[in-house]
Amino acid sequence: MPPVFRVVSYNIHKGVRGLGPARRLEIHNLRQAIGRLDADLVCLQEVRKLNRREEQFFAHWPKLGQADFLAPHEHTAVYRSNAITRHGEHGNALLSRWPVLAHQHADMSDHRYEQRGLLHSEVDVRGQRVHVLVLHLGLLRAGRMRQLQQVCEYISRDIAADAPVIVAGDFNEWNASVRKVLGKVGLEAPAHHHLPTFPSALPLLALDHIYTRGLQPLHQHVPHGPHWERMSDHLPIVAEFVLPGCAPS
Repeated sequence: MPPVFRVVSYNIHKGVRGLGPARRLEIHNLRQAIGRLDADLVCLQEVRKLNRREEQFFAHWPKLGQADFLAPHEHTAVYRSNAITRHGEHGNALLSRWPVLAHQHADMSDHRYEQRGLLHSEVDVRGQRVHVLVLHLGLLRAGRMRQLQQVCEYISRDIAADAPVIVAGDFNEWNASVRKVLGKVGLEAPAHHHLPTFPSALPLLALDHIYTRGLQPLHQHVPHGPHWERMSDHLPIVAEFVLPGCAPS
């Protein structure tokens, strides 16, 4: 079997579940669960760098930003903010076992009521440069379609046509339109890609996806169980790929 690498995409719901005084801190459980997935690349959405209100409410609020706190041993954390809020900020993150060569952020906000962004990191996977885009699309379908088109334009403009690409995140979209639009720039999902991830307690909608170009997909699945249901309103999606330049035996 040739070398493979594992990619996870996970909306962590800012590390907190529940509302008002009943809300509970899940970031410590998330840290253990992400570590057990043993992924080479972890693409996270709704990640907080800081939140002054929650820091005061929870006695065990981490001193580090959530991306750095969640990063498993020997992983590099890359975080870029999408939204500035009254009490802090939140955005996308990449936790990478491989060296991160560069990273940048692109604003994808479709209107002023939803701040959205794209995190683009370039990762050295055994000597090959792989582009990893982490995104979280909007709640309105028309806006999501415009954002998907923006992703295609970004890839066409800023990434070489023969470069391996991973696009992962919370697309807030469950129909074939994502596959159709991203296919314009050569991005594909595994044939059996409809894996429901939301809501975590009774997953019905496939909102979270991992699309790739230039990589050979092997497996894709969604972990289930009471502990996953508890930690976020989304379930993670896990995919394995053959490393660039290798072919499956």
